[in-house]
Amino acid sequence: MPRMQLERQFAGPLQDTIVQRWCDPVDGTVCYIYLPITAARSAPTANGYVEYGANTIGSISCLESAAAPKPATPHH
Repeated sequence: MPRMQLERQFAGPLQDTIVQRWCDPVDGTVCYIYLPITAARSAPTANGYVEYGANTIGSISCLESAAAPKPATPHH
C-alpha cells in the first residue's frame, strides 16, 4: 500500500496534540491531520494491526493541490 509523504508538523491547539501536513506524491493532494501525540491502543493482532480507542482526538481535511495537473477537457 503506498504512503503519503509527511511534509510539516505543527503544535496543535490543545496540549499534547499536533497538526501534520501530508502530501500524496502521485496527484499532489494535501491533507492536514489533527491528532493526539499519544493514543491508547490494543496489542498488535496476528496481521500486525492495532485497534485504537474511540475517544481519541482526530480529524483530517484534504485539498486538491493547486499545482496538481488538471485532467484534459475534451473539445467538441
